[in-house]
Amino acid sequence: MAAPLASAIPILPPVERGKRLDGLAGQVGIVWAGAGLAAGAAAYAAGRSDLASLFWSASALPVLVLLVLQILDHLRRGDVGLDLVAALAMGAALSIGEALAAAVVALMYAGGQALERFAEGRAGRDMNALLDRVPRFATRYSGDGMETVPIARIAVGDRLLVRLGDVLPVDGVVMGTVLLDEAALTGESIPVRRQRGEAAMSGSTNAGPAFDLVASEPAARSTYAGIVRLVDAALRAQAPMARLADRYALGFMLVTLVLAASAWWWSQDPIRAVAVLVVATPCPLILAVPVAIVAGISRAARVGILVKGGGALEALGRIRTLVVDKTGTLTHGTASVTEILPANGFDAAEILRLAASLDRMSQHVVARAIVAAAEARGLPIDMPSDTSERAGDGVEGRLGDRRVRVGGQAFVAAGLPPEDAALLAAAARPGSLTVAVSVDGRLAGTILMRDGLREGVGAVFARLRASGIRRIVLATGDRRDVALAVTRGLAIDEIVSDLLPAAKIELVRREKETAPVMMVGDGVNDAPALVEADLGIAMGAKGAAASAEAADIILLRDDLEGLAEGMEIARRSRRIALQSVGAGIGLSTLGMLAAAGGLLSPVAGALMQEAIDVAVILNALRALRA
Repeated sequence: MAAPLASAIPILPPVERGKRLDGLAGQVGIVWAGAGLAAGAAAYAAGRSDLASLFWSASALPVLVLLVLQILDHLRRGDVGLDLVAALAMGAALSIGEALAAAVVALMYAGGQALERFAEGRAGRDMNALLDRVPRFATRYSGDGMETVPIARIAVGDRLLVRLGDVLPVDGVVMGTVLLDEAALTGESIPVRRQRGEAAMSGSTNAGPAFDLVASEPAARSTYAGIVRLVDAALRAQAPMARLADRYALGFMLVTLVLAASAWWWSQDPIRAVAVLVVATPCPLILAVPVAIVAGISRAARVGILVKGGGALEALGRIRTLVVDKTGTLTHGTASVTEILPANGFDAAEILRLAASLDRMSQHVVARAIVAAAEARGLPIDMPSDTSERAGDGVEGRLGDRRVRVGGQAFVAAGLPPEDAALLAAAARPGSLTVAVSVDGRLAGTILMRDGLREGVGAVFARLRASGIRRIVLATGDRRDVALAVTRGLAIDEIVSDLLPAAKIELVRREKETAPVMMVGDGVNDAPALVEADLGIAMGAKGAAASAEAADIILLRDDLEGLAEGMEIARRSRRIALQSVGAGIGLSTLGMLAAAGGLLSPVAGALMQEAIDVAVILNALRALRA
């Protein structure tokens, strides 16, 4: 049984048969046409012009045959491009006896193919590097020994051995203190330390001694599997700008044919028509756009921003409105204890200990935070009995001979005398979450908690506005006072609170009526709103598996810094693509006009066009640089 990650990986973009033909034309053309040109030049120098013409014709013919096969393959897939102009240029040159021009065009075209393959590989190097790291096998404990198994056979609960330098095959829990290199996932160069019982992401590399990992997800549902699926989609997707360039290429080809025919008719010299065709072969319009877009996607992947495709990168550069979730996006997503207010003779440590003892039976995020706070202070946590939980409200149970209730204000206040209920109401603080604790029907105290704002959010918002964001809207399901307290001092245009998931969708729809909108959330709870937005962005590598379908972009680093960096990369990539197209088409048009006027021979035209193509592609590759 094949590993699911391995079977999902296209190391090259799709349509492999066409790519193989393209590559074959480039390889054969460079070797054969180069050798033929050299042999013809030697024959010409020896005074054998007839033999030189034969060598030059023979060097162009195999490239022309492969090019025709390539064109037919493209036509079967519905693709019509400027490869047709290259074939016409070589065929016309051969038909009128311009064998040297045909050979030069063949060599230049083959060189352009090789240059394009190099540029595509260079632009997509960082994305393919993610795919190349996918582990195929893992070492699993079995009985008294170990066995090597395909990662598809790893089940939840399996205990795996991860040696130094191994890539974690699945998400899991580490058994011991470990050092992990997450640079390939998040772009962070400094290894992170994980303690026993903490979660570790698949795709991380063990940078320390060997350790055991207990699988928490099968391979197909692990973090790295989600990342691989997103990279797969990015490699397969064609950007809208690239599709637009294809349509413009057809128009450019029509202009080329009309100009070539007109030059022939006006001058009665077929060589001018051939020169026009040669200068238009190939066109930088269809080279610059995909190279710049893929280079931008690859640059983003290098810094922990996974873009699903060229369309998403282009959209990121055009966004004007940001709708952002609060919990887990602007904030860390985990509340921490900020203050404990005792009542009726209880002390703060006892209140926290009682709350943690009950909350150990709950999986609620607030309950886990309270347990973590008690453990951090070294408080003894008892095992309760006769417990019951009301989802989202609180937990009730017995600790020894005492009846304890822990939860929200309404849940705890229901069993309190009026004077204690008044104390509980007075303990609430704007912007804080209040957890109440009662013992035997009397208020023991309240625990105030707050989810803190991520560091540097204000600076990120400033960078976003500099990149073209005109409006920032906070969308949260929390109370308004909590949202106001957390975001105080941030440049936010509107705060919309107390939202259910359906209401977030309506909010996104409302904002889309005035400008392109991106929604930033955790990729799980906010999935419907992410889908509704023009661009959905999910936070954190851990959400990659869940958000692969909902989000267009994943910020693998668990912070908003990547969002601003992604917008800057997107805008720069789009600008570079348009610069390359404008300069390339302008220079090609001038060259064609010169050829039509008899100022450029076919050989000179081929050399000029090759110089234009090299310059355009090298300029497009600037999108890889910071």
